[in-house]
Amino acid sequence: MMDRSESLLTVENLKVHFPLQEGIIVKKTVGYIRAVDGVSFSLGSGETLGLVGESGCGKSTTIRAINQLYRPTAGKVIFEGKDLTSLSLKNLLAVRKDIQMIFQDPYASLNPRMVVRDIIAEPLEIYVQRGLLSMSKKEIDERVEGLMDRVGLSPLYKNRYPHEFSGGQRQRIGIARALALNPRLILADEPVSALDVSIQSQILNLLKDLQEEYGLSYLFIAHDLAVIEYVSHRVAVMYLGKIMEVARSEELYRNPLHPYTQALLSAIPIPDPQVEAKRKRIILSGDVPSPDVERKGCYFYDRCPRRMDVCRERIPRLVDREEGHQVACFLYGDEAEEEPAPGRPQSLARSSAH
Repeated sequence: MMDRSESLLTVENLKVHFPLQEGIIVKKTVGYIRAVDGVSFSLGSGETLGLVGESGCGKSTTIRAINQLYRPTAGKVIFEGKDLTSLSLKNLLAVRKDIQMIFQDPYASLNPRMVVRDIIAEPLEIYVQRGLLSMSKKEIDERVEGLMDRVGLSPLYKNRYPHEFSGGQRQRIGIARALALNPRLILADEPVSALDVSIQSQILNLLKDLQEEYGLSYLFIAHDLAVIEYVSHRVAVMYLGKIMEVARSEELYRNPLHPYTQALLSAIPIPDPQVEAKRKRIILSGDVPSPDVERKGCYFYDRCPRRMDVCRERIPRLVDREEGHQVACFLYGDEAEEEPAPGRPQSLARSSAH
């Protein structure tokens, strides 16, 4: 893991626990959903970190906690030396200019009552109203038209509504909106999963071109491991709210170490019938366990085909096994387990940052 001073974003032991409550009039907390349960990673300037894992493992919750849409239960989110979890809403708004999001559904994330011009201009107008940005209406209009042209949309369409565009065009609108404030970090929550395969490649190439042109950093979520391999410099594999393995993209796909990573990669079809016929698939038994159960051992223990007795009793730390390749697994050593998690998470009383 890179040194904090070298990274644009550093996430340290991030936890997001949602309370389970019973009662209609008097609410009583009876447990917690541990959506994210101690995640740590770093992201360098101009780098893409791919975050992969099964549905429900906490990927989307992680990026929403980074942007403080969910206030974390514990941990730190350090962006350019500032811990976002300790900022007031006013100070957080100033930092959010540099952290923008691209959402999975290109229709649900756009206001159907607003024309494209207003959708893309909205972030600019909000910051002008708050006194954090100085732009005239003419300058905003010019900025909107320039962004539309850059993402491959004709500025002549700026007065149309989202339903008048295809899925790929709507995602281009979302990308233009994310670029409006000249961010340094973009959190991409499965930005191509709802698109046709032919359109996916266009959007991915656009994102790569924009990264090179503007020096952007991406935290990129996707289910398609081929997509992650194409766009990412490094890949982090997540399971049940924990990071299992982190490595450079080519290293992870060539030499996966964690049994969960090996199982994920074995599911990727190879476009060669002879190679595919000889390849051994790793089939995981059972389903992903419920995140409302506190665990004292490895989170992957219930489904791991190579589990050992020590895995049931201790939580492996994410440590370096090779240069730049981290894995949390006792198969590669018996380092001390993590600090035990407290029986009850800290209060979630802090206000939402919406």
